[in-house]
Amino acid sequence: MSHSAQPTASLYIDGRPVEGQGAALPVHYPYTGEVIATLHEATGAQVAAATAAAAKAQPAWAALRPVERGRILMRAAMLIRERGEELARLETLDTGKPIQETRVADWPSGADALEYFAGLAATITGQTIPLGGDFVYTIREALGVCAGIGAWNYPSQIACWKAAPALVMGNAMVFKPSEETPLGALKLAEIFTEAGLPAGIFNVVQGRGAVGAALVTDPRVAKVSLTGSVSTGQKVYAAAAEGMRHVTMELGGKSPLIVFDDASLEDAIGAAMLANFYSSGQICSNGTRVFVQDGILPRFLERLAERLAGVKIGDPLDDDTQHGPIVSPAQLAKIRAAIERGQAEGARLVCGGVGEGAFVPPTVFADAGDDMFIAREEIFGPVMTVLRFATEEEAVTRANATPYGLAAGVFTRDLARGHRVAAALEAGTTWINAYNLTPVEAPFGGSKLSGVGRENSAAAIEHYSQLKSVYVGMGGVDAPY
Repeated sequence: MSHSAQPTASLYIDGRPVEGQGAALPVHYPYTGEVIATLHEATGAQVAAATAAAAKAQPAWAALRPVERGRILMRAAMLIRERGEELARLETLDTGKPIQETRVADWPSGADALEYFAGLAATITGQTIPLGGDFVYTIREALGVCAGIGAWNYPSQIACWKAAPALVMGNAMVFKPSEETPLGALKLAEIFTEAGLPAGIFNVVQGRGAVGAALVTDPRVAKVSLTGSVSTGQKVYAAAAEGMRHVTMELGGKSPLIVFDDASLEDAIGAAMLANFYSSGQICSNGTRVFVQDGILPRFLERLAERLAGVKIGDPLDDDTQHGPIVSPAQLAKIRAAIERGQAEGARLVCGGVGEGAFVPPTVFADAGDDMFIAREEIFGPVMTVLRFATEEEAVTRANATPYGLAAGVFTRDLARGHRVAAALEAGTTWINAYNLTPVEAPFGGSKLSGVGRENSAAAIEHYSQLKSVYVGMGGVDAPY
């Protein structure tokens, strides 16, 4: 059965599809490895054309009433919802994620973001600051052209999460998806045009690292928002700094999930599974270090293995599949090497293993030490490391002993302890008795090496705009000379 997903053209510049003139970019369906589309990278000249189109279109877009910008985003959200099934299928072909996930998590979350910021648009105002006669008022202005750089795990959600606050504030955007998953952003560009977005306000360029570098260093770009690895983030942040560009960095982590003896066992196990195996473990905020208190540990591991035995692994387009393939052979090799290293360093394999074909089954290690590779490094695959702890203080200290700080979770029935531990954990996003829920209404982002800035919620507006202060003199000027 053919799974062709060839788009009209590889790029989207100034309101229309344009073919890339750079190197070929084959798109593989992770389940079968077949090439489902062949795109071409943007050349340096095409990246420049996209930023020029954005810079030219942006002032008129910013001059509209905010509610008019919001209306277009709202229409785009409606179109995404109407085409849910077709978009979910495209997302599954692009990423390999089970369709039961892509139907509910990927494009729907993108539509939520467009809808949320559409509603926020008309409410964003400045303030007046009285000075006794004289006063100052503030205006929240667009930055200009924003560059978005996406990751391959949630390609369409990420494109929407970045575009929504950028566009609603009157900016234009040039978006570069991951070369692994380039198809969703093109669909979003088409949907925006259909919803009435003026040409040049949302552009898509494709390519590998060099294209991203050309985009980030383009003199017309005022802001860079990246979702990716810490190592990529460090490079992009440094490049953006040369032009004093604004940045948002959503990077990786090695997030802790702390389960106390008094937690609801089934809920804690369910959350730990979601925190490690959803999207085949390819989620930046995953709670891959699961700290389980002594008293509950044996039962936790036993019940976890029982529940994982029933997970359905297979064809991602099958409605019943719960666990899909890994995105690429390179990623597979990294995950398998980490699993082999975990065994070599002496951790006990409770279930799972290296798997076969494009799949790594849900894998759980126990009897692990904090200094092991599997407990320190982000694997970005379905690998859970379970660590034993005795006291609350010990759990918090060990949980924070990492250079990352994206997310963290705590499971307990003790209300005060839940809040106390959440407050003590060094992470930008924390959960009490839940995990990996990221509603667009709430800010999402990291601390420490896991990033700067926030996506979603009203907080994102800060990162896609700047304040202008206007001092109004109401009297004469008193000059000393």
